[in-house]
Amino acid sequence: MDAIFKALNDPARREILDSLRQNDGQTLSDLEKQFDMTRFGVMRHLGVLEDAGLITTRKVGRFKHHHLNAVPLQEVIDRWIEPLLAKPVVRGMIDLKSHLEGNRPMLDTAKKPDFVHQTMIRCTQDALWDALTKADQLAQYHFMCDVAEGDAIVGQPTKMIRADGSVMLTQVTTKLEPKTRIEMTFEPNWEGSTETSHIVFMIDPEGPHCKLTCEHYEIPEGQEGVAEGWARHVASLKSWLETGEPIKAGMPS
Repeated sequence: MDAIFKALNDPARREILDSLRQNDGQTLSDLEKQFDMTRFGVMRHLGVLEDAGLITTRKVGRFKHHHLNAVPLQEVIDRWIEPLLAKPVVRGMIDLKSHLEGNRPMLDTAKKPDFVHQTMIRCTQDALWDALTKADQLAQYHFMCDVAEGDAIVGQPTKMIRADGSVMLTQVTTKLEPKTRIEMTFEPNWEGSTETSHIVFMIDPEGPHCKLTCEHYEIPEGQEGVAEGWARHVASLKSWLETGEPIKAGMPS
């Protein structure tokens, strides 16, 4: 927590985060043009933000892209702010017919993702893999749905079910690398958001912890709000694996 607050204490670093929020995945050169400071100064601020976990980096070719990582901020919110809200989860959604399964384009990971979330979880690699691939476990920590159908099997759908029995989200597994990588489609079923995009989960064990990276590609216009949903989802997963208690904090109305 100290590193997060230290990183946010500088206005230049807050401006860098604002810039990444508006246009995620920028390179050092992209950011340098926007600020009245030297290239070294921008690099120094990026280093502090990365050390605090507020940004993650991904190299594509010879360019290093910087992504806003909302997970640490969501953990701060869940620790101090969310318990004070004390309001019911209200989010109006109109059920729409799910996309037909088939004719889904393959994921091109040579492209940069639209955003990246990353966090460290104190758990075993097996435990994290099962939490991401087993429907009964997914339902335990999903921040809005209490029912999931379908384990992560290549070519098969996993569906998140609302309390009224309707499908909120369908994810079809397109590739599995056991215990290290999962690729899925992301097919929302709520008002104004029905186009398909792609997600990738990557697991890197580090001693008693696992580093979980979530990348989302090809987010259609109008679905930018899914970044907040992923932050809540990953924070709930982390809490559930580490404490046995998920964070059932729905999206704001």
